[in-house]
Amino acid sequence: MRRTLAALTMATLGLTAHAADQIRIGFMSTLSGPSAALGLDIRDAFNLVVRNNGGKLGGLPAEVVVVDDQMNPDTGKQLTARLLKKDRVDVVTGIVFSNVMLAIAPSILENQTFLVSANAGPGAFSGEGCNPYFYVASWQNDGYHEAAGQFANTKNLKSVVLLAPNYPAGKDALTGFKRLYKGQVIEEIYTKLGQLDFAAELAQVRAAKPQAVYIFQPGGMGINFIKQWVAAGLDKQMTLIGPGFSADEDVIKAVGEPMVGMFNTSHWAHDLGNAENRRFVADFQKTYGRMPTVYAAQGYDTALLIDAAVRDAKGKIEDKATFGKALASANFKSVRGEFKLNVNHAPIQNYYLRQIWKDPNGRITNKLVGTVLTNHADAYAAACKMKAW
Repeated sequence: MRRTLAALTMATLGLTAHAADQIRIGFMSTLSGPSAALGLDIRDAFNLVVRNNGGKLGGLPAEVVVVDDQMNPDTGKQLTARLLKKDRVDVVTGIVFSNVMLAIAPSILENQTFLVSANAGPGAFSGEGCNPYFYVASWQNDGYHEAAGQFANTKNLKSVVLLAPNYPAGKDALTGFKRLYKGQVIEEIYTKLGQLDFAAELAQVRAAKPQAVYIFQPGGMGINFIKQWVAAGLDKQMTLIGPGFSADEDVIKAVGEPMVGMFNTSHWAHDLGNAENRRFVADFQKTYGRMPTVYAAQGYDTALLIDAAVRDAKGKIEDKATFGKALASANFKSVRGEFKLNVNHAPIQNYYLRQIWKDPNGRITNKLVGTVLTNHADAYAAACKMKAW
């Protein structure tokens, strides 16, 4: 692992790094277009931690520079150059989509700037391509889908059709599902990223006649798909399963009662009973007037991770090794409960089963059903040969 000139100079002269005056966060996310709700939830939850800390992270004043990648890799690369050269940020975070992450990560990591993912955890950075400056505060891309495949086994679903957007996270999704699923995959259907009309795909599904359909369609894509699924009457013919972010509170709000009964897998649920989660859910609802989603939970945990790392590094964020060790230790209380980072800096964590229901107050929402995978590590970590800080 390379060290910065500043760090080498300090080591050579026997000098001690001093605490920084502030920490600058480059927050890049998808804040416009059909999938804007995802980035907005991450941003709002991240800012909630900063606000609750009096504008600080780990005791340092925090400047959060917010930019909108518009779900466009080229826009993301342009904004990355600005964040690194003009704003000179210490950490980049907030990215939603893996295609944007894969476009911007190389320049960030080559610059030896820390990249803490609040959502995307692509396989390219999970195995041989792991990097000491890359951390995932959410999940490795395959995790939700591995849990869904395992759940399909427990439901004795013998045949499925898989459907996801044709981009890196979509391919990771279906790879993850197939890794643990033991039944027959009749068809894999890849849609265009950002697609909103699924008439052709629904006709394919109807013709295939599977017992179940597994979808990964985040944001506006998922909202439109489920609306069209119900309108086509397929909800009465086969089981629909999704990852948590295809059956989350924003999707439920847009679709409503037809989603009641749908199963989904997630690393988090708003009714998890740990104290940190109860505080988060209540505070988010009070502040923003809406239920938090998995994206909000991830944004909150990302801020908590950075906050803890700055604190444990005693503010010495310019000492790359000290700050990197502090990030890797993940010394904070997560809203998801037990949480630690593997050797590849991706989480080892539980994955839960949720089901959409109408609660006693008439609210349509997710409820926690049980645990599908316990202390689950991703399949790529064994290939990561990164040396610890």
